[in-house]
Amino acid sequence: MLELLISGFQIVLAPVTFAFIVAGTVLGVIFGAMPGVSASMAVALALPFAYGMEPLVAIAFLTAVYCASITGGGITAILFKIPGTPSNAPTTFDGFPMAQRGEAGRALGISLVTSAIGGIVAAIAMFLLSPQLAAAAIKFGPAELFAVSFLGLSVLTALDSDNVVKTMIAGLIGLFLATIGMDPLLAMPRLTFGSQILLSGIEMIPLMIGMFAITEVLKQTHKPSKLENTGSGDKVKTKLMGFKEGWAMKGVITRSAILGTLVGILPGAGATIASFLAYTTEVKLSKTPEIYGTGAPEGIAASETANNAATGGAMVPMLALGIPGGNAAAIMMSALVLKGVQVGPLLIKTQPQYLSSVFASMMVTNVIMVIISIWIAKVFSKILKVPYSILGTTIIVLATVGSFALKGNTNDVMLMAIAGVFGFILNKYKFSSAALILGLVLGPMIEANLRRAVQLENGSLMNVISPSGHPITTVLLVLCGAMLLFPIVSKLFAKKTA
Repeated sequence: MLELLISGFQIVLAPVTFAFIVAGTVLGVIFGAMPGVSASMAVALALPFAYGMEPLVAIAFLTAVYCASITGGGITAILFKIPGTPSNAPTTFDGFPMAQRGEAGRALGISLVTSAIGGIVAAIAMFLLSPQLAAAAIKFGPAELFAVSFLGLSVLTALDSDNVVKTMIAGLIGLFLATIGMDPLLAMPRLTFGSQILLSGIEMIPLMIGMFAITEVLKQTHKPSKLENTGSGDKVKTKLMGFKEGWAMKGVITRSAILGTLVGILPGAGATIASFLAYTTEVKLSKTPEIYGTGAPEGIAASETANNAATGGAMVPMLALGIPGGNAAAIMMSALVLKGVQVGPLLIKTQPQYLSSVFASMMVTNVIMVIISIWIAKVFSKILKVPYSILGTTIIVLATVGSFALKGNTNDVMLMAIAGVFGFILNKYKFSSAALILGLVLGPMIEANLRRAVQLENGSLMNVISPSGHPITTVLLVLCGAMLLFPIVSKLFAKKTA
């Protein structure tokens, strides 16, 4: 094991490989900070550069882009309330309020350090426990993956404990929107009303950009007296999280890193589900849940630790089983296969240098990206000094470019605009936009896995949730029910004791 570890760092620290890792980190942070560019799109955009590289250099380069893009997305999430990638959406809940009260530098520092910690923990888990973790993940069939997805949906009650009913309604709207488009199993159009535009469904990224960025601009400009004060401010200087502050949040960081790694390992789950789960877990465990959403550093730490830990987790099934843990991992795997790399159970025995090089490149990337992100954050933060009458316009331009860049389609820009207005209305009447986004993210996974599980059990739903046939599913669903009912029961109990 020690020899494998040494060989991995020898590969990564070679001048050529190290230079490409630095370049990949810069590209990843920039791509991640650009609205509308997801982690998988960042890897896809970097893929042409990797074709001419040696296989070991290519995997190190793509790994750097992948890890850094998640971190970069936190920059715009904090400064402008525009999640650079979908997994940075929970970061906006507390990051943007901190920026509004003049603590943008501190928020960025927490985001960068916890991102690095999450990535490093996941890399260590990947290197030491790949075979064991992959063996556990392979036991998760459609029934278990449905339960995991539903567990993610059960966190809706934690997003806004004061408006549980409205939050649930917003989540159901998101689930409904997820059903629009082609049926995942029968390939038949649903709720498209004959429109060719709706055949591909409701795109998550334009909708998310609209509901976060455009809605925020509409909120700020709705009261003209705010325009000159909001957005203009002092120079933002990133203040890295110190040991004392980090130690105070050790529980949050540890739990989020473990949860993010485990969720990342599950095929299809990904960093977005990991960040939402980690955030809401901390809300439920906190003794002061009311501080979340108002600028709590713990909220940033939970989200950014988990989504970066999920990147390492996603590499486990890809390398150990040949099953990509997410879209970005699938793109990376295709590049490796083209170069003759045999991903799967034989990789550790026949080509162990790839496992060690991925581990070493993740470790190096998570250190380098902190330094690079500080520099890139300085560039983005300069925008904050302009009056909001100009800043708001800039945000709309960035949002429009990000939505259009997804597919080069003006329909996505139209969707973004409609989502912005709809998000403003939801916000005005105290409905949760984040709940709607979560429903849209989880909807396809919940539906597809539930239907597959029922088919495998010959149409019997009871067999899917049976403790004898699927004990993991049963336990997770019981936990889901407890999480969904807890806020309601606790309020009723409080009224009786009052």
